[in-house]
Amino acid sequence: MTSGRGGLLLGGAFVTFAISAALMHSYAVFLVAFLEEFGWSRAETSLAFSVSAFVSGASAPFVGALVDRLGPRRLVLLGGGVLAVGLLGSAYVVALWQLVVLYGILMTLGANCLGLVVFVPMLSRRFVSNRGMAISIVQSANGFARAVSAPLAQILISTIGWRHAYLAQAALMGVLVWPLAALFRRDEPPAPVAPPSPSFRGEGVGVGPPARRDWTLAEAIATSHFWLLFTVYLCTGLGSFFVSLHQLAFAVDAGFDKLYAASVLGLGALLSVGGTIVTGTLSDYIGREVSAVLAYAVSIVGVICALFITGPGDAWLLWIHACFFGLTWGARGPAITAKTADLFPGRNLGTILGVITVGTGIGSAVGAWGAGWIFDVSGSYRLAFLASIASYLVGCVAFWGLRRPPMRQVV
Repeated sequence: MTSGRGGLLLGGAFVTFAISAALMHSYAVFLVAFLEEFGWSRAETSLAFSVSAFVSGASAPFVGALVDRLGPRRLVLLGGGVLAVGLLGSAYVVALWQLVVLYGILMTLGANCLGLVVFVPMLSRRFVSNRGMAISIVQSANGFARAVSAPLAQILISTIGWRHAYLAQAALMGVLVWPLAALFRRDEPPAPVAPPSPSFRGEGVGVGPPARRDWTLAEAIATSHFWLLFTVYLCTGLGSFFVSLHQLAFAVDAGFDKLYAASVLGLGALLSVGGTIVTGTLSDYIGREVSAVLAYAVSIVGVICALFITGPGDAWLLWIHACFFGLTWGARGPAITAKTADLFPGRNLGTILGVITVGTGIGSAVGAWGAGWIFDVSGSYRLAFLASIASYLVGCVAFWGLRRPPMRQVV
C-alpha cells in the first residue's frame, strides 16, 4: 500500500514542483524582454528576482511550519491560486516596483507553497531507506523546469509578446491548481525512526550514535551542523545565481541569437534531470558529502568554460558551459536536503528545513542582483563568474564538515 501511494505522491510532487518552478524560472527570458522595453539597468532588472529569492528563503520557515500542520494539499491550493494571480497581474506591469511586488513577493509566496519544502517531510516519511533517491527525483523537477521554461517562454514572447505570454501562463496555472492539489491528502503516517546516513557508516571507532528522531528547531540551531548546512545553502545559492539568471543575457551580449541561446541553455538544463537523480541516488550509497562535492566540481568546470566565451564563434564553449553547469543544476539539492533529514529527522523537519533554506534565499538574492550590479559597473560578467567559483569552493568545505552526526546538547 505504501509503495503504490508513495509512487503517486512522488509523481505528484514532481509534476507540481516542475510546473511552479518553470513559471518562476522563465523570468530569465522575460529579463531580456524587460531590458529591451523599459531600458532598465541589469541591476534594476535583477531586483525583482533578487527580492524573490530573498522572500523565498525568508518565507520558507513559515511554509515549513504550515506544511507540518496543514499538509501539502491545502498549501498547493493556496499557492497555485496566489501564483496564478501574480502571473495575471504581471501582464500589466508598467513600472519596476510593480514587478517587484508581483514577481518578487506575490508569485514567490505562491510558488513556495508548491516547492520542495512542502514535499520533503512527506517524502522523507515515505522513503526512509532510499530518501536521497526520492528527494532527488523531485529535485530534478527543478532542472526539467529550467530546461523547458527558457525555449518555451522565448517562443511565446517572440510570437505573442511578453504580456500575452504572462496571460497564457496565468491561465495554465489556474486550470491545473485543482487537479494538482487532489493528488495529496492530509493523513500521512508519522515519521519512522531514520536509519544512519551512509555518510556515518563505516567510519570506525569514535562515531556518535545515529541522529535521533524529533529534533526541535532550538536543539538543531544549537549544533554546528545546523550552521554548516546554512553555509552550504548560502554558498550554493550564491554560486548558482551569480551565473544562472544572467546566462541568456550573457549569451545575447556575446552575439548569440536569442532563441538559439535559449535552446542551448535549455537543453543543458535538461541534463540536470538525470544529473540530479543520479547524484541524489548515489548519495544513498557513497555518502552525501562525496556526492555533493562531485556535483560542485562539475559546476565549477561549467563556469570556467563561460569565462572563455568571447563571441558566436565559441558556440562549442557555450554548449560545454550549458551542459556542465546544467548537468549539476540542483544536483546538490537532494544530497543537501537528504543530509538535513538525516541529521534532524522528526515531526519538526519541515520547520528546520525551512529555517535553513533561508540561506538559499539570501545567497540567491545576493548572487542574482550582484551579477547585474557587477555588469553595470564593469561591463562584464567575468567577476560574477569568478565569485560563483569561489562560492562553490566554500560550499564544498562546509559540506565536508558534516561527515559526523550532531550530538544533542545536554543542559
